[in-house]
Amino acid sequence: MERLNALLEAQGWLLADGATGTNLFDMGLEAGEAPELWNIDAPDKVRAVYDGAINAGSDLFLTNSFGGSAARLKLHQAEGRVKALNAAAARIARAAADAAPRPVLVAGSVGPTGELLAPVGTMSEEEATALFSDQIEGLLEGGADLLWVETISSAEEFRAAARAVEQHAAPWCGTMSFDTAGRTMMGVTAPDLVALVDALPHPPLAFGANCGTGASDLLRTILGLSRAGPSLPLVAKGNAGIPKFVDGCVHYDGTPALMGDYAVLARDCGARIIGGCCGTRPPHLAEMRARLEASEPGSPPALQTIADRLGAFSSESDGTGPEQAPSRPRRRRRG
Repeated sequence: MERLNALLEAQGWLLADGATGTNLFDMGLEAGEAPELWNIDAPDKVRAVYDGAINAGSDLFLTNSFGGSAARLKLHQAEGRVKALNAAAARIARAAADAAPRPVLVAGSVGPTGELLAPVGTMSEEEATALFSDQIEGLLEGGADLLWVETISSAEEFRAAARAVEQHAAPWCGTMSFDTAGRTMMGVTAPDLVALVDALPHPPLAFGANCGTGASDLLRTILGLSRAGPSLPLVAKGNAGIPKFVDGCVHYDGTPALMGDYAVLARDCGARIIGGCCGTRPPHLAEMRARLEASEPGSPPALQTIADRLGAFSSESDGTGPEQAPSRPRRRRRG
């Protein structure tokens, strides 16, 4: 916590990393293969992803453990390897961060369980907490500085993850994915998330939004979070443009220049920890760093400004009111 706050105080913002999965696919990861298995089977490639983020200017980066819970590893007959795979992800990251020429933080990535929690699904918050706790134990053992709960859609799962982190008395950050007309898949709005975080007995160091659809939509969510009066720093980790299918594969059309614009606008919208999600590679991060360092924070942008710079929104509102925004035709999101 002290290290993250010190870095924030020193420059006012932090650059997070990009897309672990995208960069591993570039190195040969096959569709349907569990990236977490590479922490033991291909550690040099995982280290290369971490080094790519560090060399591009990231102040913190996430471990290769997004799908590291027993519920998700069970799909690959690896549910008995939760602790080993997560600890390996963090150990490789720890070595990369310790070798960096400047302070860099290791954030242990904790993604959703992949299960629906009650009352919609059958998994209880207690069961989800236990799944998260096992994963977190491995990440902390491996040397993560903090935990990074990401891409969560329901309040119940966010609370379960927060409870698991609290059991380990660890610092953490948390993000939800807003991708359905400005709401998460389970209907959570930006003001809902602010209220949720405020009510947690073990709140995160920072919170915000990641993934979703395009960068424009994510920044509209960041504006909504900022307007709700959060007491903690905000996180923005947007996709590098819009997903498109090319030759049967998903590609993101965001250029480094577009992501540079996104980074500056994200800071103007109120984010203090800024990174990329799907499709974001080291060249994007390097441009984001350069643009943030070369500019001063500005006033919150109008929605039209965001649309003009990054592309139109996928829906007419953020799900919280009558505010209208320039929209584009709805595209099917990558699963």
